[in-house]
Amino acid sequence: MTSSRKYRGERLVVWPPYLDSRTPRSRGRRIPLEKAVPRPSVEEITEAAQRLGLDPIVEEKSYPKDWMRQRRRIVVKKAGGRVETLVRLADEIREMRRQRAR
Repeated sequence: MTSSRKYRGERLVVWPPYLDSRTPRSRGRRIPLEKAVPRPSVEEITEAAQRLGLDPIVEEKSYPKDWMRQRRRIVVKKAGGRVETLVRLADEIREMRRQRAR
């Protein structure tokens, strides 16, 4: 079982609710609502992290605020601060969705 502590300082654990515009701050959203995206998937976050060069690693873990459901988390390299990295991921997901809609 991998602990988040081993990533401290150099990597960031990203759970999909951190970027989800449908998730309130009290349930885990970490970025401003206007920057968040609706229903980001693990696959979208992973692809966005790859496009940004953040070396993503997907791990099977349960989200602490919703521990009954088995979820996956993505561990990425930090690109600036925590919130800055999450906003960059959300922006990249929004851009990917825009490109696919064309």
